[in-house]
Amino acid sequence: MLEKEWGSQLIAAHGCLIDASKLPGFVAWIERERVGLATYQLDDGECEIVSLNSLVIGAGQPLVEAVKGIAIERGCRRLRLITTNDNLGALRFYQRIGFRLKAVYPNSLEISRKLKPSIPMIGIGGIPLRDEIELELVL
Repeated sequence: MLEKEWGSQLIAAHGCLIDASKLPGFVAWIERERVGLATYQLDDGECEIVSLNSLVIGAGQPLVEAVKGIAIERGCRRLRLITTNDNLGALRFYQRIGFRLKAVYPNSLEISRKLKPSIPMIGIGGIPLRDEIELELVL
């Protein structure tokens, strides 16, 4: 699913590459078909959702709740994630389930493209792909 949805197992964020295939995560299933995947990493009292893919409506929120449960169990203070400025659907989804905008990192994708040249210049809906947006959920 990582290869298909992200073009690679490598996710560029925060000026580094993260191999999402090596991270813990959760898979959403309908019968015998994988319909969603969330990967995450824990670090110093925080939990970050590194990737979230929902192939059907309704798979994303249970995946986020599963990661949130792990974060709470491990004593994390917040759950956070990075998305890009073109991903309006993700921005809507995350805010609807309680996440808040934390920071915008202007032109950060210039650095990411040096690490992962396959990142396109134009994103979803023809929006120039430039910035990372951090969202958080205080736990």
